[in-house]
This record gives sequence, C-alpha cells and structure tokens, in this order.
Amino acid sequence: MSTIEIGRLLRSSTTGCIIGCRVSQLSAPAFGGLVRIPLDERYQVFGLIYDIHIDDDGLVRQLVTAEGVSDEVILDNRLNRNVPVEISVLFTGYQLDRQIMHLLPPRPPLTLDAIYPCSPQEICAFTSAGRFGYFRHILRAADLPVGELLAAHLQQAAPAQAEAGRPEWGKAAAQELITLLRDDYPTLMSALATIAELRILDF
Repeated sequence: MSTIEIGRLLRSSTTGCIIGCRVSQLSAPAFGGLVRIPLDERYQVFGLIYDIHIDDDGLVRQLVTAEGVSDEVILDNRLNRNVPVEISVLFTGYQLDRQIMHLLPPRPPLTLDAIYPCSPQEICAFTSAGRFGYFRHILRAADLPVGELLAAHLQQAAPAQAEAGRPEWGKAAAQELITLLRDDYPTLMSALATIAELRILDF
C-alpha cells in the first residue's frame, strides 16, 4: 500500500470531501488521481481528485506586486509558510473487509483523517472490481469537467492495467462510457474527444 500522506481531511459529505495540505506535498496529488482514505483496518474510502485550489493571503498579495522578489524569498514562502491548499475529492467507492464496492461510502471520513495516493496495484484492484460501476459517480457530477476528469483518470489507470497484463482494459472502459452516454451525445463527444487526445486508448 502507498504510505505517502497527501494531507488531512478538512470536511466531508456523503459524496466527497475537501483535503488540506501544504504546498510541499503537492508533488503527490494530481487532477484525476485515485486516492484512498483509510478509516480503520477493515474500511477505507476511494475517490478521484477533481480540483486543487491554492488560496492567497496577505503576504502573497504583497509579494506579487513587489519588484525584484528573489527566488529564495519565493521558495521560503512556498515551503516554510502554511500556504493554504485545498484538494477536492469525489467519492467513487469503498473497501470493506477486502471487498471493493463502487458505491457511495456508508459513512464519510472524519476530520483530520489522512489521505493517500493509490499505488498502481491499488488502482488496478479498484478499477477491476465490478463493471465500471464507479463511472456513474463521475457522470452525474454535472458541475465538474467530466470529460477532462475521465481522461485524467484513464491516463492513470490504463497504463497501470496494461502493466498488470490487462491491456484491453482501456478499450473496455471507453466502450462502457459510450454505452452509459448513448443518450447524452454532447457529453459523450466531449468525453471521447478529450480521451482521444491522450493517445493511450485504441478506439
């Protein structure tokens, strides 16, 4: 299991959560990345990162308007100060007693629970469970960039599946999206166009 902690939970609901972290931790999370939040030895929640939000503060506002700010000052501001960073996560399933289900978690994580990026093995285990049931959580999130989120996820998951000996997974995922979006042509075309730009799936 991946043990690189990204951050800790600020607030959560049935469908997702907000994670707080430091700028120095931003090398691990990425848009579309699959993450997990262990709640105990038997139960953990999975989700996809759909937004990374970096706020400003009073000092940052002063620095951006100052002239000749040195690299040392910028680096010190990023690494040694608590620059507020928030990561938004959409829940896509959970694991209970080693069984992965693509359902909303029965209870959300709690404040200050730690969040970790999924390893390639964990990505394969989650995306191979069931028949792409977690896609529906992404597709019903109308206020999210669905096409870009799906593409970013497949860019992470398809190579992991191929490395694990399942190169056909990416094509099966695309076919499932076509089936799910057959009555929503604009969203389907947007999603497929975005995915096609990755050049990792054979349509």
